[in-house]
Amino acid sequence: MLSSTRRSSCFSASLKTRTTSQSKLARPPIRRAIVVLAHGSTATQGNGHGHGSSTMEKGEKDKGFVKEMRTVAMKLHTREQAPKEGQQQAAPKPKAWEPKREGYLRFLAESKAVYDVLETVVQDPSQPEYARFTKTGLERSKALAEDIKWFESTYALQAPPLNPDGPGATYAAKIAELAKSDPPAFICHFYNFYFAHTAGGRMIGSKISEMLLDKKELQFYEYDGDMNTSLDAVRKSINEISEQWTADQKAHCLEETAASFKFSGKIMECISA
Repeated sequence: MLSSTRRSSCFSASLKTRTTSQSKLARPPIRRAIVVLAHGSTATQGNGHGHGSSTMEKGEKDKGFVKEMRTVAMKLHTREQAPKEGQQQAAPKPKAWEPKREGYLRFLAESKAVYDVLETVVQDPSQPEYARFTKTGLERSKALAEDIKWFESTYALQAPPLNPDGPGATYAAKIAELAKSDPPAFICHFYNFYFAHTAGGRMIGSKISEMLLDKKELQFYEYDGDMNTSLDAVRKSINEISEQWTADQKAHCLEETAASFKFSGKIMECISA
């Protein structure tokens, strides 16, 4: 026969086990919602852009002018996107995000128009200052062409023709103009467009894969080699080219960040249009 002390101990342990189990059963499931936020970016919990969270191992992103570019970009996020660094207020009632296949195909086509121009500019021999940004490993045009071809054959959908006043063509024209007339501004758009895709953009792609594409992973989100090594190499190149700028040129580059978010946001809106 158990002593009263041992019986009390066994009863307490049994009660604790039942209470813990009931607590786990009663706990509601965790849901991750995707919402369209104020400046047009889309994100789940965490960092919605592509500049790396503050908990990542330190590298080129914490050096030189790129560190300033990253700081400005992160401040343009909401607290929901970047809890530690975001400073923008989210809309009181953000619109639920409802992506569509037709809209996503248009997003891919509009995005390709911008990447086409970015990759053409850096290979232009008349603009040798951008040659260091060729063959970075971040190029997306070829991957997008393959994805659009797959999309059309799989879902019997045709990529829509790009309107001259559409978000992709408009942004591409702006970038081509800045490349010739305003190198610091061009570098700002180059940096933000490529880097946003490597984090927040890939997060969105993963969600769309589950929701619309039967879990097909597009080449748009796959990189040859180590993506972080490619990102650091580009950061280093930006730091090197910025050393030739005046203080006013650097300030101007940083001021262009909000415009880069606006143009990218318009393209992102195509997904749920």
